Amino acid sequence: MAVSAVSAAMAPTARFRGLLPRILSAVVLAPLLLAAVWYGYPWIDLVAAVAAPIMVGEWSRLTRGRPLRRVAAFLYAMAAVAALLWLRHQPAYGRETILWIVACVWATDIGAYFVGSIAGGAKLAPSISPSKTWSGLVGGMCFSAVASSACGLAFDLSNTPTLAAVGAAIAVVAQAGDLLESAAKRAAGVKDSGRIIPGHGGLLDRIDGFVAALVLVALMRLAIGGDWPWA
Repeated sequence: MAVSAVSAAMAPTARFRGLLPRILSAVVLAPLLLAAVWYGYPWIDLVAAVAAPIMVGEWSRLTRGRPLRRVAAFLYAMAAVAALLWLRHQPAYGRETILWIVACVWATDIGAYFVGSIAGGAKLAPSISPSKTWSGLVGGMCFSAVASSACGLAFDLSNTPTLAAVGAAIAVVAQAGDLLESAAKRAAGVKDSGRIIPGHGGLLDRIDGFVAALVLVALMRLAIGGDWPWA
């Protein structure tokens, strides 16, 4: 009983210990991504050109022996690349749109990680990703809603309730994108999609939620029109 209690108490500590390499990778890569988003052409196009073949290679690894899934995965990856470039190169609010998506996805990851680690509780999808919890999803939604509203205030765009609701929806989609990649890794029998990012694994391991969010926002923009994704 005592050993079990000690193990349970140490579990969050062990999980947080793995946070250091993730933070160091983010400190290096995040400014490069943000700079590319901020300055746009040709830097964001260079990011897309580098990311596309890496994603294709990683999806090839995860869908080996499954030709239909491989085609679907390639189309999904290319849709995200097209969405990134199309949204960023919009004449109105292109930069703001991508920065907003990045902020929402990062907030989702942070909220889900910390709230899920601290609160624990029922598993979200235990057969796919045993570490994810419903509390983590709620935490990610709350953090993303706040980040979305903060972006709206910073950019002086739309109203706060709408921004909060859309931010929460993006969190759900980002987590779904994460679970989609986790399911592909489980089917392929691998822990990570690759090994290029210390603490994260492959590129898909880091941007799975961002990919899903990009596709969602691009579809919203196509369906609704306007200068901002939902108006």
